[in-house]
Amino acid sequence: MGSIGPIQILAVILLILVLFGRGKISEMMGDVGKGIRSFKKGISESDEPEKPAPRIESDKIVNNETKAAKEAETK
Repeated sequence: MGSIGPIQILAVILLILVLFGRGKISEMMGDVGKGIRSFKKGISESDEPEKPAPRIESDKIVNNETKAAKEAETK
């Protein structure tokens, strides 16, 4: 038993195509791609620092973004 040659690899690929069909394989690869994208998105979201909780002042929720927006409107 030697190493696997190009003819054996081609035979395995052909067998897989016959068993599953081209549509099923492309569907499975699409699902794999979606899973990888979802994993990368989850990793990048966990690396971002958490935003500070908004402060409560006189029955209003005020945070830095709303203060900056109000200051920009008055200018």
